[in-house]
Amino acid sequence: MSNPITIKVTGVPEHFNLPWYLAIEEGAFARAGIDLQWQDAPGGTGAMMQSLQNEEADVAIALTEGVVTSIIKGTAARIARVFVTSPLTWGIHVAAHKDFQKVEDVRGRRFAISRPTSGSHLMAFVLAQQKGWDSAGIPFVEVGGIEGARKALAEEEADAFMWEKFMTKPLVDRGEFRRVGEIDTPWPCFVVAVRNKVLESKGEAVQKMLKVINEYAANIKQRPDALELISSRFALPEEDAAAWLSKTEWSGEVSVDTAMLTQVMQTLTALGAIGHPLPVDEIAISRQE
Repeated sequence: MSNPITIKVTGVPEHFNLPWYLAIEEGAFARAGIDLQWQDAPGGTGAMMQSLQNEEADVAIALTEGVVTSIIKGTAARIARVFVTSPLTWGIHVAAHKDFQKVEDVRGRRFAISRPTSGSHLMAFVLAQQKGWDSAGIPFVEVGGIEGARKALAEEEADAFMWEKFMTKPLVDRGEFRRVGEIDTPWPCFVVAVRNKVLESKGEAVQKMLKVINEYAANIKQRPDALELISSRFALPEEDAAAWLSKTEWSGEVSVDTAMLTQVMQTLTALGAIGHPLPVDEIAISRQE
């Protein structure tokens, strides 16, 4: 038997990536001849795209808008497939001890972001656009991730923080954060980004990896233990796990929707997050590749 091909994959340690964890633990990648080395990225999309840029990771499971922005700004990678087709529900959070009670109360306030061009950064622009606020006037405080945001809000170094609703719900439930609103991404939330050099040198192994994860992602809801796994692994009450699972859809497809990517680029251009769109084939690989 030939030696396995090593692929370094990075993703947030969140419930969305349960199919990856299960495929690793159950030996599915190993059976396909892949030594898949997983790296948790609690810092989110900005940190993951930096890992691709630094060649510390080969593949990132990251937020669509952050991946597109990073590629347009020079990261040598392309989207290989959409991973989660449902939108991400972002909670808009403030420190519970502050007097902010509704979304309008954080207009013009300091938003904590994990990193520039991260989802927490870009979705603040989307929020401002939807609310008719001046997006150019939002003060941002870079905090590196959710732990940094907890500190920044507690010490009043920032006023608001946007993160996935269910991952922050334990902080809301115990009275550390208050959620003053929610906002959904206007597109599928997670994609698989692969460094161009890896597509060139390990293209066959990448396709095998995608085939494995396609099968796990497509079948995750049929697993009788799915609810228990989500609840126990990610510290969610079973009713929250059930609510999250009911609205989350993973893709079993390998193609990337051109119209969706065009919409993302048009939105990011309108927000001033990118200078101009690129041709879609410079952002995503074709089905044939």
